[in-house]
Amino acid sequence: MPPIELLDLELAPGLSPLETFIACAHQMLDPATPEHVCRAMEPRLLAQLPVLRALGVFELLEVRDPAMRAWLNDELTALVTRVPQIVSA
Repeated sequence: MPPIELLDLELAPGLSPLETFIACAHQMLDPATPEHVCRAMEPRLLAQLPVLRALGVFELLEVRDPAMRAWLNDELTALVTRVPQIVSA
């Protein structure tokens, strides 16, 4: 896969949650990305998790990087425990 150009997410406000997630993930996984940029991507990536979870993205796709997959699984588990469950009567 060709390298993905670093995105300035401030200049690309119309990205969908999936596009934002993928752009952030690629930047975070690129060894050439400076640490401060990776840290700036973390909250942006995590902010997409509720929408992507609701759409079922993680039931269809799996993150291949083991460290990122484990981190996201932890974050998704924490998200589920924080979000009140809707109970039908």
